Amino acid sequence: MTRSTLIKKAWLALVLVGWASVALTALPREAEAEPLYFALEVRREGRLVAQPKLLGETGRTVRAERRKPGAQQPDYRLVLTPTAEGKAFHLELDLALPELKGHSELSLLHGQERRVQLGRWPGDLEVSLLLMKVDSPEFRALMDLTRDSEASDSGLTI
Repeated sequence: MTRSTLIKKAWLALVLVGWASVALTALPREAEAEPLYFALEVRREGRLVAQPKLLGETGRTVRAERRKPGAQQPDYRLVLTPTAEGKAFHLELDLALPELKGHSELSLLHGQERRVQLGRWPGDLEVSLLLMKVDSPEFRALMDLTRDSEASDSGLTI
């Protein structure tokens, strides 16, 4: 191979590497998962059936069920699928009780609480849902985390 051929190949390689790096930086990066807190109340005909409090993150499905020891069927089965939509969160909610199922899709802002009817008629199956970003002042206040960190800083022992 001649010297001019080697130089041409080196330039071609540099150009290709440059294009590849520009193309990779131009592609949208996948958003990082946002840790979320969910507090739910499930009511069947006005009676409180469940009160799960769950941690999850955007882009990942959260599943929860409660089953009595030895029971064949769970008391309830809950599936939440949150995705980020700008400042809001789109949430797919699936709930199954032994005698009833429900599905809903809703959009929530951080700190927002919504009530959703999943049954055949109002009050048949109702879910109240609160969504919060985990690392937020509102979440820390709800969990009373600021007081706990201040107590540990002051040297108090439990």
